[in-house]
Amino acid sequence: MKKRLRIGLLARVIIAIALGILAGNYLPLAVVRVFATFNSLFSELLNFSIPLIILGLVTVAIADIGNKAGRLLLTTVAIAYTATILSGYISYFTGEALFPSLIEHTTLGADTAAGQGDALPYFTVSVPPLMNVMTALVLAFVLGLGLAHLQGTTLKDVAHDFRDIITALIAKAIIPLLPIYIFGIFLGMAHSGQVYPILRVFISIILVIFGVHIFVLLLQYTVAGVIARRNPFKALLNMMPAYFTALGTQSSAATIPVTLAQTIKNGVSERIAGFVVPLCATIHLSGSTLKIVACALALMMMHGMPYDFTLFSGFIFMLGITMVAAPGVPGGAIMASLGVLQSVLGFDESMQALMIALYIAMDSFGTACNVTGDGAIAIIVDRISKK
Repeated sequence: MKKRLRIGLLARVIIAIALGILAGNYLPLAVVRVFATFNSLFSELLNFSIPLIILGLVTVAIADIGNKAGRLLLTTVAIAYTATILSGYISYFTGEALFPSLIEHTTLGADTAAGQGDALPYFTVSVPPLMNVMTALVLAFVLGLGLAHLQGTTLKDVAHDFRDIITALIAKAIIPLLPIYIFGIFLGMAHSGQVYPILRVFISIILVIFGVHIFVLLLQYTVAGVIARRNPFKALLNMMPAYFTALGTQSSAATIPVTLAQTIKNGVSERIAGFVVPLCATIHLSGSTLKIVACALALMMMHGMPYDFTLFSGFIFMLGITMVAAPGVPGGAIMASLGVLQSVLGFDESMQALMIALYIAMDSFGTACNVTGDGAIAIIVDRISKK
């Protein structure tokens, strides 16, 4: 029996973008409007799903972390959250300094961002969400913290079952349809003649983000080296097997065995490494955060939307919290962030679609940054635990 060929999400998205650009130059308007109709329907599904994704994933993530107790947990969570927030600020300040010159003369209107132009959908169906994003987020916190201290298991089982339903919705419906959605976006942009300037900007943004993620790793290991009095470059070099494994697997969880082995090789005790590495695979997402912040800032500039330090500070802090729901879910980081993008920055469905395309194009590097940074946090926690 022949083995079935499986194409990863990144490859499917790249193929969708390429086909969308190619087809947009040749397909008649009537066909383009068919995909515009699909995109309109998918946007409604996505908009309806966002509060449910937050409620289903964040509730269980907070409840599971809250079940653990002790100084070691609090120390690790504090360091991981600080590292995640710091990477967000580094990304913001870098983007604020570099993006205006890269994005100059490239602007997106609402129709262009949606990939429409004159390619309007044949019909639309409105599917209002059950609650707004902030309501879902606050409810998720209340339930998560409550479940963490609840003695009974009935409500916890319900929360886990609901999480499984939402995970299945993402894995079986949203993710498989995502390449078609992105195809429709780029099909419309190519049809309207706007795609090539946008692609040039996207490539420039990706190169900047790659440079930022290298800088963040060097900073994390420099801080860890100073605190633990170790050579930071040697420690970072030891973590390269984990980095390249994460590039291939695109999964923090799948890379845990390699991350654990290399962290112990860096002199971290097995007890500390065995606790910190699996926990940080859940709560430390520096690479994912810096990508989302940079992409969001770039898109806001391209749309001519107002942005400032105060606005992005609130976004970065909220993002750092909601990202605990990301691991273990396909496209988890960008899916978990959609609600915050919508509620804090005012992103509509079309901007969220471009965010997804930009994010997935760099997904491997974000995961590699997350995983490699876990080793630096383990070094710091190991040093603190010996005091």
